Amino acid sequence: MAEVIDTDILVSGGGVAGLIAASAFGQAGFSVICVDPAPPITERDAEGSDLRTTAFLQPSQTFLNKIGLWDRFAPFAMPLQIMRIVDAGGETTEPRVAHDFNAADISDAPFGWNLPNWLLRREILSFLDALPNVDFRPGTATTQVLTRQAEARIGLSDGTQLRARLVVAADGRNSPVREAVGIDTKTMRYGQKALALAVTHPTPHENVSTEIHRSGGPFTLVPLPDYEGRPSSAVVWMERGPETKRLMALDTADFEREMSDRSGHLFGPLTLVSRRTIWPIISQYAERMEAERVALIAEAAHVVPPIGAQGLNMSLGDLRVLLELAEAHRDDPGARDLLKKYNRIRHTEVLARVTGVDALNRASMVEAQGLRDARMHALNLFYSVAPVRRVLMRAGLGTSGRAP
Repeated sequence: MAEVIDTDILVSGGGVAGLIAASAFGQAGFSVICVDPAPPITERDAEGSDLRTTAFLQPSQTFLNKIGLWDRFAPFAMPLQIMRIVDAGGETTEPRVAHDFNAADISDAPFGWNLPNWLLRREILSFLDALPNVDFRPGTATTQVLTRQAEARIGLSDGTQLRARLVVAADGRNSPVREAVGIDTKTMRYGQKALALAVTHPTPHENVSTEIHRSGGPFTLVPLPDYEGRPSSAVVWMERGPETKRLMALDTADFEREMSDRSGHLFGPLTLVSRRTIWPIISQYAERMEAERVALIAEAAHVVPPIGAQGLNMSLGDLRVLLELAEAHRDDPGARDLLKKYNRIRHTEVLARVTGVDALNRASMVEAQGLRDARMHALNLFYSVAPVRRVLMRAGLGTSGRAP
């Protein structure tokens, strides 16, 4: 009979959110085992590396600082001082209107700080190596979850049997743990995909994150550190599925030409300096974020299109609340009342943010000229009223959702 290993926390999922969860609970003194079926890729140019970036907004930076991770991220982080929304929805690709949302209007700090996902994995793994109470097992999957009132019994793909007081499901939009405990989801599909890549350009970005709306979805450039002596940005280019397939098939010169046109030439001609990667776009939320001995976080609980830097920041909002509750109930971090409180605090905000991002994405996709004009007029209205503009910026930062 296989030996049963006891742990406080099992984190199922070793993506960025899962690794941060393992770091957070480990730093707080809990014993943690973190598993993921795929070994993490931690080099930019390696096959399969995640070329997307994450913009950590102010509350997330505060949380990462609290758990000791920010010191590792800070040397590589690109501050985001301004979020620029550009409407290019006229008859040509030329920008019609641009509005700057400047962090200085509401804070002495930038909106956020941008880092590549592959680099985040590298730095978090280095952090985990220094935590003796965290056992990260790449190449190992969660294969069985059985919960009882006092514990969860977990089977791993390497034959290990675990007993955990809390299972943190950070295992993605198709979460096996969520399925094992019978939590349903609602999914909204758009027929969209996103291209994620890195570019250089002759015009400096000056710490401005630029989101360009026309049709099919936003085209977003997020500042990166200079690459080979030239200003550089991460690009997320959302389009309908057939169009992304066509773009992926273009040779480099034709792709760069179309990419530069889609950017409105705001930064001059764009030069591709990475592979092109493609990601499906959906919105999704779990009908609840807890079950017996199980808490859902990150994409196991909610998925949104990459608009307004909401995705991973929502995930850290989940983790912040869950960790605060667990630290206040160290005797049993997976108790029923604790997890129900977690769900009450987070689920309403998650629904509101998924609904809001869904509406923004649908607005960005519109093709009819009249609807594009209406979108531009709405942006003008929101921006022109200073109190409304400041409220929108604070809401975008996501300062709610804390445990009391």
